[in-house]
Amino acid sequence: MEKLCNFNHEFIIVHLLLFSSLLSFTNPTPSPTQDEQSQIISRFQEYLRINTSQPSPDYKKSTQFIRTLAESLSLETQVIEFVQGKPLVILKWPGSDLSLPSILLNSHTDVVPSESSKWGYHPFGAHIDENGNIFARGSQDMKCVGMQYMEAVRRLKASGFQPKRSLYLSFVPDEEIGGHDGLEKLAQSDVFKNMNVDIILDEGLASPNENYRLFYGERTPWWLVIKATGAPGHGAKLYDNSAMENLFKSIESIRRFRASQFDLVKAGLKGEGEVISVNMAFLKAGTPSPTGFVMNLQPSEAEAGFDIRIPPTVNAESLEKRIAEEWAPASRNMSFEVEQVKQFSLRKKWHPFKQKGSTQDYWGRPLITATDRSNPWWALLLEAIKKANGKIGKPEIFPAATDSRYFRQQGLRAIGFSPMANTPVLLHDHNEFLNQAEYLKGIDVYESIIKAYTSYIPPGRDGLSRDEL
Repeated sequence: MEKLCNFNHEFIIVHLLLFSSLLSFTNPTPSPTQDEQSQIISRFQEYLRINTSQPSPDYKKSTQFIRTLAESLSLETQVIEFVQGKPLVILKWPGSDLSLPSILLNSHTDVVPSESSKWGYHPFGAHIDENGNIFARGSQDMKCVGMQYMEAVRRLKASGFQPKRSLYLSFVPDEEIGGHDGLEKLAQSDVFKNMNVDIILDEGLASPNENYRLFYGERTPWWLVIKATGAPGHGAKLYDNSAMENLFKSIESIRRFRASQFDLVKAGLKGEGEVISVNMAFLKAGTPSPTGFVMNLQPSEAEAGFDIRIPPTVNAESLEKRIAEEWAPASRNMSFEVEQVKQFSLRKKWHPFKQKGSTQDYWGRPLITATDRSNPWWALLLEAIKKANGKIGKPEIFPAATDSRYFRQQGLRAIGFSPMANTPVLLHDHNEFLNQAEYLKGIDVYESIIKAYTSYIPPGRDGLSRDEL
C-alpha cells in the first residue's frame, strides 16, 4: 500500500508540472489577419512548387528556400552533407536553459514521383480550387508539416515567447528512398549527439475523420525476393515441379497468409499497423523474344518480389521461419535471391532480403515509444493538442516506414504526427491535396505543442518542493 501511495504521489507531481507548463502560456497568440493568412498560404505554395521528387530532387532550391525563411526568423542555420549533393538543413532556436535536453521537429524535403497525366492539376503547381484544397505532391507527405513548424515558430517569435528548451527543426533528404544518406547518417553522427535531443516529432498520416492520428511506432520493411527453378519444357507438356508451378504454390501460400491478416483489419479486430502486410511488387519469368516472349517454352527460372511490413510487436523470427519453410522451401527448388542487405541494427549480417529492417532497438527492445505514465512527452502532447481545440484518436502503429525508426533504434522517444483531420489519405496517390483551412489549423496545433514542449521542466528542476505542489 505504501508503494502504491508513493507511486500515485509521483504521478500527481508529474501531472501537476505538466499542467503548470501549460498554464505558463495561457495568453493566446492573436489570430492571423486575412492578409497574414494569404502570406502563410503563399509561402506553403512556394515550397510545394519546388520539384524535389525522386529520383532527381532539386535539393539546391529547397535548401535555399529553407535558409531564406530561417534568416527571416533569426534562426541559427547549419547545412550538412554527409553525402555530396544531399543536404540536411538544421535550424535552431536556442532555449534559455541550455542544460535541458532539446526538442527536435523533423521533416523530409523529398517527395515521391508523380504521373502528371493522371492529376487534375499539375503536381507542382500548388493550385487552390474553389473549396480551398491545395493540390500538390508533398501537400500531405510532408512539406505541409515542415512549413507548419516554421509558421508556428514565426508566430511564437512575434508574440515574444522565449523557449526554455532549445528547439531544433530538421529538413532532411531521401526519406522516400530509405533515408540512408540523410537522417540515418545524422542520427549516428556527433552532430546529433551534441544536439542532446530528448523527444522527436516526425510525420504521421491524414485522418478522414475529426480525430488527429498519433503514432508511437511503425512497421518495419522487409523487401523479399524468392526464386524458383525447374527443368524447362515444351509449352504443351504437363510435368511436376516446373519453376512456374513452384512459384505459384508459394504465391498462393503468401496470398492465404495475407488474407488472414487483412481479415483482422476488415473485422475491426486490429489496426492496419498491427498486422503483417505482404504485397507482391513484381513477377519475373519467361524467355524474351523480339516480339515479347517465347510462348511454347516453359522457363527454367521464375521469381517474385514482395514488400512485407512487420509491426514491432510481432515475433520476426517466426515469420522468417515461415518464409524458409512454407513460402520458399528448398524441397520445392525454392531459394532466396541473395542481394545486398541494408540492416538497421548494429549487428552486421547478410540475409536473403533486398532490405530487412530490425523490429528491435540496439538493446533488444521493441521499436515503440511509450504512451503511458513513463513518458511525460506523450501526456504533454495530448494536452497541447486539446488546448488547440484538436481531437485525438486511438494511438496507432504507423503502417509504413519513416525516418523515426533511426531514432527509436537508439532508444529515443519519437512520435509521428501530421495535423490533418477531415482529410482523405492521399500520400503517394494521384491528386494529393490538403485543404488550406486544415493547414492553417495545424499551425495553431504546432504552436501549442512547441510552447508546451519547450516550456516543460521535469520534476525537481523547477525549484518547487513537493509541499508547495
